[in-house]
Amino acid sequence: MAAEVKRVPIPRRGVDYRGKVVLAPMVRSGELPSRLLALQYGADLVWGPETIDRAMIGTTRRFNEEAKTVDWYRVASQGQKEPPADAKESIIYRVHPEKEAGRLIFQIGTADPERAVQAARLVAGDVAGIDVNAGCPKPFSTSGGMGAALLRTPDKLCAILEALVQNITPEFEIGISVKIRILETAAETEALVRRLCKTGITALTVHCRTTPMRPRERAIRGQLRMVAEVCHEHGVACLMNGDVETRSQGLKLAEEFGADGAMIATAAEKNPSCFRGEADGGILPWQPVVEQYLKTCMEVDNRFGNTKYLLAQMVPGKERFYQPVNQGKSYTDMCKNLELEHLLGQAKEADAKRGLDQPKEKPSKKKKKNASALAAGGQMGQARENAQHRRALSERGAPTQPVLEPEPAVVAA
Repeated sequence: MAAEVKRVPIPRRGVDYRGKVVLAPMVRSGELPSRLLALQYGADLVWGPETIDRAMIGTTRRFNEEAKTVDWYRVASQGQKEPPADAKESIIYRVHPEKEAGRLIFQIGTADPERAVQAARLVAGDVAGIDVNAGCPKPFSTSGGMGAALLRTPDKLCAILEALVQNITPEFEIGISVKIRILETAAETEALVRRLCKTGITALTVHCRTTPMRPRERAIRGQLRMVAEVCHEHGVACLMNGDVETRSQGLKLAEEFGADGAMIATAAEKNPSCFRGEADGGILPWQPVVEQYLKTCMEVDNRFGNTKYLLAQMVPGKERFYQPVNQGKSYTDMCKNLELEHLLGQAKEADAKRGLDQPKEKPSKKKKKNASALAAGGQMGQARENAQHRRALSERGAPTQPVLEPEPAVVAA
């Protein structure tokens, strides 16, 4: 008789990650329309983009009748005690309860157990699991002690996971998981994984790259089997991430290295039909995928800037449509530039709703003069850098003001 396989119990509302091919958490590329398309094409589970704990704390939850979504939003106070009457709302997180039910994992960016629990509690009733980001190498995560910086502070990482397991799992009956990167040596990785598996998590995803490595560098799978075996010793499911391009490839690689499933990132950003199995015909041409993506964006009132960014990833650079897509300034432009005239009616409604049908005010001569003076003084570059940093933070749901508490500097190995 075969030995019984040890498995951590899956909470009532949680999910078992075994046998799954899932969408990775990606900034910009993990917003609602991308997740819905991935699910439509066969993804078993989808991760939302990393959302920082401080961004969730203080948000208000509401049901959006028109888009049929649940939104967490905040109103910009502009430094005042009470927000101005004309203050704009910022959607921090958005889910589709009907289409994502039981299949959405909320990934949190955090460096503090108490804040992690406080933020997770706001969204836990609407998702199937909470995942802690311990793998992002970007400075706007690591500088706050979050992301890959947690790999160098294992006590803190374990404390965060334990706090979530002890507080969120009993109350909301969902599992807690973590996403990590491999460390420089197999011994270091093994020691870390053993500690993480003892916190009560139900799953662990290992990105087969070290913190300094970038996506263009090939994934290193030499430690994968060991990680999977350690996870299985503790009954924890193990997903693999790194250079997985299709559903069939992910399942084959998982079987080869002893993992329980696979996570797809970059390939899904370019064409989410990569989740289609071979029996379903495999990956589709980009044209029908782009059309479906654009329709989905308009249906759920997606922010146009995010829609444009993803279209620029999905339309191949050598296609004649690529340049017009990058020049588009509205949904109407996109439908015209992609020759999707049958969507123009929907596009015009979407533009009117978001104010994209209004002509842009041309900068005055005075503004142009000031801009030139700034550039001449060398300040434009700094302003642009600051704007890029704020944009990166806002896309992760982080406040754009420097509110993070100082953390000790973390040196990547």
